[in-house]
Amino acid sequence: MSQIKQVLRLFQKGYKLKPIARDLSISRNTIKSYLKKISENKWSIDALLQLEDEQLERKFHSGNPAYKDRRYEQLKLKLDYYVKELSRVGVTKSLLYEEYKEEYPEGYGKSQFCHHLLQHIRAARPSMVLSHKPGDKLYIDFAGKTMSYTDQQTGEVVECQVFVACMPYSDYGFAIAVRSQSTEDFIYALIKCLEFLGGVPHMIVPDNLKAAVIKASRYEPQLNRALEDLANHYNTVVVPTRAAKPKDKALVENQVKLVYSRVFARLRNHTFFSLGKLNESISECMKKHNHTRMQEKPWSRIEKFLAEEKPELLPLAESRFEIKHYATHKVAQNNHIRLSEDKKYYSVPYRFIGKKCKVIYTQSLVKIYYKGETIAVHPRIRDNREYYSTIKEHLASHHQNYQSRSPNYYKNRARSQSLELFKLFECIFNQDARHPEQLFKTCDGILGLYRKIPKEKVDKACKIAVKSKSYSYKFICRLIENNMLDQFDEDAQYKPLPKHENVRGSEYYQNLFNNN
Repeated sequence: MSQIKQVLRLFQKGYKLKPIARDLSISRNTIKSYLKKISENKWSIDALLQLEDEQLERKFHSGNPAYKDRRYEQLKLKLDYYVKELSRVGVTKSLLYEEYKEEYPEGYGKSQFCHHLLQHIRAARPSMVLSHKPGDKLYIDFAGKTMSYTDQQTGEVVECQVFVACMPYSDYGFAIAVRSQSTEDFIYALIKCLEFLGGVPHMIVPDNLKAAVIKASRYEPQLNRALEDLANHYNTVVVPTRAAKPKDKALVENQVKLVYSRVFARLRNHTFFSLGKLNESISECMKKHNHTRMQEKPWSRIEKFLAEEKPELLPLAESRFEIKHYATHKVAQNNHIRLSEDKKYYSVPYRFIGKKCKVIYTQSLVKIYYKGETIAVHPRIRDNREYYSTIKEHLASHHQNYQSRSPNYYKNRARSQSLELFKLFECIFNQDARHPEQLFKTCDGILGLYRKIPKEKVDKACKIAVKSKSYSYKFICRLIENNMLDQFDEDAQYKPLPKHENVRGSEYYQNLFNNN
């Protein structure tokens, strides 16, 4: 109960000032001031007792008398002007105070002038408490300070950037060291963060770093294409903070401070010899941080995250995101496009020769589009010994035939042509001394004869070639050109010479050599 009401009740009952002051431990002068106000304003004590405590307090204590001072009324008219002037180059509070005293010599002292000016600035920029839903947002940023490891081979100290993220509802934190703030390292760190969380928040809130935002804007910031692709891959959205507004991401800024004290400070005397070892130690420190019971709260960060946030996260994509690179290339006459980054070639259907196609490639795949239609998909070539990735179906029919050449290919063609040609091709491919490419050219030449010369003549020439064991293209051509086909007796029997004594063997010549 308000003490003022107790004073009024006792006074209404006829108590004198001294007993009231003694019983309520209030100064008699204070009680006199209360009674004087009642008398001057002709207030009814019964009406006052019906008021709420706050309303009654306001009647007897109407505010700080400093704000009723004539000097404050003078200063209040100039406060907006002073705040505007402070934003100009070189303008300080001391300078503004000097100008104020020149205009109002009997005005406030410097401390009161600065106090009222600061109060006005704070009142003009109120701060709002943000409320967060479980699993709704993920704040991400890079710490301002760096960590390092030592290269064992060179002894070089390699400085690393530290990526920091937190879920604002539970303040569940994540940190990882990467070599730079490049797009590749930033995307890698963000993917590792999502995998650490075991799910995807509904919104990712980055700072305006170049790896995330190409052009900052309060209303429509232009996102880095790689971050936009990642958001689409994981079915989430990216909403950057406003530029130069650290309060928009106050929680991750506070998380960075905690990382400084609970990671940087704990590892300050450790030496690491690889980025992997450094990240192992960072992970252990962050694990302790997330398991530590929060001040003035009966839970730890991980307990609140697992109980309330993780069930609200979106599921991770089935495959890990890979950064996509975009290019436009013209299809060459050999119906391949050249990926200049790798100096490798990838085929497209031959009907697109001369067309400009859009190429989207990742670490593992190369996809080629024409007017929004996917026309080719290739595994990205990583072998330095290979330069061409060619899909047979992309080639013209005669090119496909050329690439599909083999002994069986030619034998099948010969079988469909004639039995004599098939026997000849079998004899040709049973030769071991010649290179397969030479044999293919011989077969191509013989097959060409069927397009220029009557089939019966070529068949007969093939039959003679098999019997004569002479399988060359030139031999068959000479038989046909010189009209020698009828000179060969197909029914003639080739018999070996009979054995007789006039045949000299190796022993005869050996003896002759020894005698000489």
